[in-house]
Amino acid sequence: MTKAGAKPPGRKPRADAERNRLRLLETAKAAFAEKGSDASLDEIARSAGVGPGTLYRHFPNRDALVLAVYQNELEHLLAAAERLAAAHPPITALREWLLLFVDYLAAKQGMREVLSSMDGQASEVYASSSLKLKQAVRRLVDGLAEHRPIRLGLEPLDLLRALAGVANVNAGPNGQQAARAMVDLLIAGIDASDRPVREDDQR
Repeated sequence: MTKAGAKPPGRKPRADAERNRLRLLETAKAAFAEKGSDASLDEIARSAGVGPGTLYRHFPNRDALVLAVYQNELEHLLAAAERLAAAHPPITALREWLLLFVDYLAAKQGMREVLSSMDGQASEVYASSSLKLKQAVRRLVDGLAEHRPIRLGLEPLDLLRALAGVANVNAGPNGQQAARAMVDLLIAGIDASDRPVREDDQR
C-alpha cells in the first residue's frame, strides 16, 4: 500500500522517455561524426547520461540507432528550410540552410558504413531523402528568385552535390571546414549574379 497522497509507483512519464531519446540521438550524432560508425554504444549512453538499457529500449541495435540519427537529422534539415525562409531574407535563409546541410553531411559521413550495409532499407531512405532535399533547396532558391533576378547557372540540387563533393574529397577533420567555406563562395556568387556588369569587367 502507498501512503495517503503519495503517487503509486509506475513508469516514468512519456516526456522523460522522449527527452532521453532525443538526447541519445544528439549524442550519437556527435559520436558518429567524430569516430564513425564504430563509436561505442555504451559510451554514447554514458555521454547522454543514461544507462545502456535505456539506449537499447529505444534502439535495439546499432543499425536502428544509426538509421534513427540519420532520419532525425534529415527531418531537422527539412523543417529548417521553412523556418529559415520565414525568419530571414532569402539569401540569408539559403546560406544558413546550406551550412546546416554541411553539418548533416558530416553526420552522414560518420554513419556511411552502417547505412551502406542496410541493403534495401538504406536504398529506400536515400531515394526518399534525395527527393525531399531537392524540394527543400528549390523552395529556398525559388524564394530568392521571387525577390530579385538571379542567374544561378545550375540546378538547385547541384548546390548540394557541390557541397557533398567537397565534403567527400576532404573527408576528415578539414572536410566540414572546407564545405562551409564553399557555402560562402557559392552564396557570394549567387549574391553577385544580379548586379549589373560594368564595362571594365567585360574587358
